[in-house]
Amino acid sequence: MVERNQSIASGSQHKRTVADEPVTSILPAGDIPFDPNHEFNQDEEVLAALGYKSEFKREFSLFTTFCVSFAVLGLLPSFASTLYYGMGYAGTAGMTWGWLIAMIGIQSVASSMAELCSSMPTSGGLYYAAAVLAPPGWGPLAAWVTGWSNWLAQITAAPSVNYGTAAMMLAAASIRNPNYVPNDWETFLLTVALMLIHSCMSSMPTRWLARLNSFGSIFNMAALFVVIILILAGTDREDRGLPRYTPSSRVWGEIYEGMEFPAGLRVLASFVAVIWTMSGYDSPFHLAEECSNANIASPRAIVMTSSIGGIFGWVLQLVVAYTVVDITEALDSDLGQPFAAYLVQCMPQKIAIAILALTVIAGFAMGQGCMIAASRVTFAYARDGCIPGSTLWARVNRHTRTPVNAVWFNCILGCLMLLLIFAGGVAIDAIFSIGGLAAFFAFTTPIFIRVFFTRGNFRPGPWNLGRWSIPIGAVASAFVLLMIPILCFPAVRGKDLTVDQMNWTVVVFGGTMLIALTWWVISARKWFKGPRVNIQHMMLGREAEVLEGKDASPSGSLRDDAPPQKAVDAGVLEM
Repeated sequence: MVERNQSIASGSQHKRTVADEPVTSILPAGDIPFDPNHEFNQDEEVLAALGYKSEFKREFSLFTTFCVSFAVLGLLPSFASTLYYGMGYAGTAGMTWGWLIAMIGIQSVASSMAELCSSMPTSGGLYYAAAVLAPPGWGPLAAWVTGWSNWLAQITAAPSVNYGTAAMMLAAASIRNPNYVPNDWETFLLTVALMLIHSCMSSMPTRWLARLNSFGSIFNMAALFVVIILILAGTDREDRGLPRYTPSSRVWGEIYEGMEFPAGLRVLASFVAVIWTMSGYDSPFHLAEECSNANIASPRAIVMTSSIGGIFGWVLQLVVAYTVVDITEALDSDLGQPFAAYLVQCMPQKIAIAILALTVIAGFAMGQGCMIAASRVTFAYARDGCIPGSTLWARVNRHTRTPVNAVWFNCILGCLMLLLIFAGGVAIDAIFSIGGLAAFFAFTTPIFIRVFFTRGNFRPGPWNLGRWSIPIGAVASAFVLLMIPILCFPAVRGKDLTVDQMNWTVVVFGGTMLIALTWWVISARKWFKGPRVNIQHMMLGREAEVLEGKDASPSGSLRDDAPPQKAVDAGVLEM
């Protein structure tokens, strides 16, 4: 039994066990990582109750965690990179009221995820939650599926962001020099260069990363405001014989025929842009072990990112919807980047290049945030033996106290994925839809389990949805189940559907998950037992073994409904 003394403000002392911590799993007696020269703080207690030692410095605050998350969200560069889908599938209708409909589902997912984060603030995040919440015997499989889907989303994030940033940089060069047409090698090498720079930056100590991402996030916010103002004030549509802004009846009422499907389905398909743009708010979950007051600050950062991002993302959509001149021309422009082509349509060249420059810098900050978040996910999964070569990728650098090996492993994988550039535009564009689909599949798996399987067994953390938890989780689950098949639809059908027009999302995502499931059936089910905690602990779902912590002293009683033969004492902390 481990004990410690800690003075509290009132001067009084009381006994407390890890079972009292507002988390989902607790430790048997004596399994708290005890160092007589180290005094436990609240975050270390919570993490110990989840079965892990604190291995990182907790130098992220609510604000800096939000900054990383908002940088990963990257509204401006995300919007610019996915305009082909948001405007190209359903036109301005998908960008206006379509965005609002999509945000109902997305905000439900974010709120339910925040509740899970408060209960289980660990780097494993969604993967850990799926294992803990699954019915007895299903935890390892739930963790395996969630982990591989989330990891696929994470490792495709930085390459897709950097590819979009590189495309905008080269498009700016083409605007300046119309005779310049970038080739695939130039795009590939520029994107790889961005990957290498971000990997070097992501290998730095946590304190430096927090400061860098605070700057990047502030720049992202400032750039977003500036771009909105520049577009509204700088548009020269009137000089081109057009009204200054497109009439609202057209903006809200006309659905562009960008797909060979009914109008309603086209609007739903345009949600891929919203989903990909809004897929970065899970970052605080993965940074929870580096955040102080994590079981409150991390979920707050998740909700702040999704709500603020949703509001300002919609404003940006409205601005572009009211100023775009010709959707078809923007999509088919020789510039190869719809956002750059849109800017050239409705404003002078100097303003267009200035907006592109701001977007490129914001995209650089976004790629950096994606690299950090992905490295933490890779570290967490490698720590649990889920990835080939896990021993190497789970190492924490003794100088920087960050998972440097995981950073460079992701960098190599990302550079290999960028070889899709040479397979054509359809192939490389697939990493955008794959990222959104894989992310939301992973986001919702533990939420779905929580809503339909755990019910009263879930122990909410200090940030929770109360009686709205189940209804909101049900909306989140329904939204993602609806979107999974739609995100796999091609733009054309019937005889028009060729290899070049195929939506390869279903093949790449489905193929990867099929390989993971095949590996599970053949081998992994025999040795993979879920999150491999570095302290023995009990998981939720074994109702008779879960302690409430009402009185966990050696002479105290367990839960009234716990059979005596399954009783396990909790370690006692004295505060």
